[in-house]
Amino acid sequence: MSIAALIVAAGRGTRAGGNDPKQWQMLAGKRVIDHTLNAFKQHRNIDTILVVLHPEDQNRLTDPTIKTALGGATRNQSVYNGLRALRAAAPKQVLIHDVARPLISEKCITDVIEALQTHSGAAPALPITDALWRGQDGLVDETVARENLFRAQTPQGFDFESIFQAHAQACGAAADDVEVAMQAGLSVKIISGHEENIKITIPEDFERASKIMKDRR
Repeated sequence: MSIAALIVAAGRGTRAGGNDPKQWQMLAGKRVIDHTLNAFKQHRNIDTILVVLHPEDQNRLTDPTIKTALGGATRNQSVYNGLRALRAAAPKQVLIHDVARPLISEKCITDVIEALQTHSGAAPALPITDALWRGQDGLVDETVARENLFRAQTPQGFDFESIFQAHAQACGAAADDVEVAMQAGLSVKIISGHEENIKITIPEDFERASKIMKDRR
């Protein structure tokens, strides 16, 4: 069974600071994107890797085994561009992953793939454990029940043709590919996420990610 990994790397990530977008900044001796790509290159079940890049970054990847596609104005458009570029390879399944999650583990990738044996979609998530508030004008407006709420992570895996058609028919912006899948009526299995699978968003996240990598070693 052919499985592709689609890495979304077309964003600018300005909140992370630095002179370059976060995926091109250094983390523990390598670029963030290199850590992310290595996780999928080393996984025995991943046959094809495609990275969706910003037009300004086309020449930053030199690995001939990695396919590339150009991103769009939104994340949805970037993913759809990547799926269209992958369609010629005819993968059975695709795992869509944010480049800014360089700590993705082999186990998490495997768990998503295994869940796809019985579901059209699968994604890791962590249950909300903190109290939740809805605020307005700097004040707590109301509390929000946290039961059955989850923090979504990636990779989010799908039957390839199903998510391709879902993106082709998607209307408006979506927070992630699970939302696109749900708009198309696909069922998505929640699997256990991992606290270490953090998304680099702000400058402090580089230090946090570096510490996790050091602890792993």
